[in-house]
This record gives sequence, C-alpha cells and structure tokens, in this order.
Amino acid sequence: MLDLAVIDLPFLDEPNHPRLQQYTQPHTKAWSATVSALDAFAFVMPEYNFGFNAPLKNAIDYLFAEWNHKPVGLVTYGGVSAGTRAASMITEVMRSVAAPVLLEAVHIPFVRQLLAEDGALVPNESMPGAARTLLEALVRLEAALRPLRSPA
Repeated sequence: MLDLAVIDLPFLDEPNHPRLQQYTQPHTKAWSATVSALDAFAFVMPEYNFGFNAPLKNAIDYLFAEWNHKPVGLVTYGGVSAGTRAASMITEVMRSVAAPVLLEAVHIPFVRQLLAEDGALVPNESMPGAARTLLEALVRLEAALRPLRSPA
C-alpha cells in the first residue's frame, strides 16, 4: 500500500550543519519528522532555467540523515525537455544525501498544452503507464534499501 502526502515546504533557516540534526526551528523539526517517517519519495517538480526549483533544493539541503537510503522517483514537467534537465540535476543532489533516484520516471513535455480550463492535468497516452512503472519500481527499491535504514 502506498501512502501519499503533499508537503508544503516552508523557508528553512538553520544555523547548524544538517548532518548534526541539531535543529532550532519548529518548521525544520516538523520537516525532519515528516521525512523521517517516510520510506520513499516521488518528487513532482518543474524545470526552470535547466534546473529544479529552489524551494525543493532548500528542503533537501536542510536535512541529511533523514534522506539516507530512501529512494526517489521523479515526475518532471516543462517545455520541450519535459523536465529531464532538472531530473539530471536533482539526481546529483540526491546522491549527496545518499538517496538514490530511480531511472524510471514520468516526464511531461509541453505541460501547458495538457492543462484543462480548471488547471487540472489531462494526461497524455504514455503518462499513466509511466506513473505505474515508476511507483512499482519505487516500491521494489524501497524494500531492497530497507535493511540499510535499520539500526545495526
């Protein structure tokens, strides 16, 4: 079973290195608790200027151990590149916090053309299958990495 959560990311401002886990701000403590409680992630993110957005980078950077050995799946969107350049960039960032990014992904090209009048995304023919493949791979990798997250 998959539990899904949409998380609103506040501005994070901590004086200590995240490896120390000595958080001073209530919002960082709450963010740490949220990430600690989850076993895997699916980031839905836009591509801006060939990269991913700053709030997501900030949210990743202010934690460290909470990300370790938890897999990440990507759903990216943008224009012609469908967010693939942002996916490449975030893969390197997640490697630095020991969180592997799946090869399987959902890339949404020309996202504005897929929006209904109410702003809802109308998936193209490949998106549902790609999403299913991504979630199945995320479940498999999470199970494989689980022993690495257990206390020794």
